[in-house]
Amino acid sequence: MYDQSKQSELIRFARVEVGSTVIDVYPGDGDWTRIFSEVVGPEGRVYSFVPTEIVDLKADQVDLMRTLAKEPGRANVEAVSADLVAMPEATQAADVLWLHLFYHDLHTALMQKRGATAAEFNRAVYERLKPGGFYVIVDHAAASGAGTSDTQSLHRIDAASVRDEVEAAGFVLDEESTMLANEDDPHAVKVFDPSIKGETDRFVYRFVKPHVGQR
Repeated sequence: MYDQSKQSELIRFARVEVGSTVIDVYPGDGDWTRIFSEVVGPEGRVYSFVPTEIVDLKADQVDLMRTLAKEPGRANVEAVSADLVAMPEATQAADVLWLHLFYHDLHTALMQKRGATAAEFNRAVYERLKPGGFYVIVDHAAASGAGTSDTQSLHRIDAASVRDEVEAAGFVLDEESTMLANEDDPHAVKVFDPSIKGETDRFVYRFVKPHVGQR
């Protein structure tokens, strides 16, 4: 997890505020779900969304999030699970959808085993976000020009490919940040390698769903 200053900077970048409705996709240990729960307050809502595609690998993921939702002060959290492309049916209209170190997995065999593609998921996100809502993606950077070729082997993806795919779904790039950049990352090793684990070069994008008539 990031230090407090980086966490605060990412929350500001994501435009998560008091009263926001946030969808945290593939929440892992729930660190970001907890943070968002505290930020949005009792008037907000956080959906801790566990894709069913991941359950075969991490069978306890849904139970972990249900337990989290029962923690004191977490009445604004709801743990939900469905296939990736069924996410709109499992959640309500949201102000922010948060995808942290997961977008590259949309191009792996595990996430596509039920037939979902990155393009289909991006369209599902577009459907679920309110007009003016934000789609925020943080991920491990692959070498420039690598496209999606390193998603399975290195768990990395070329930032330019992500932008192209998300914009194809109708989103507009609102802002990008270099706050998590690391020029010393060689981009040629798996993100779990001890030489780079926790210190990978990461891109940060915020896309917006345009209001009707805006592009």
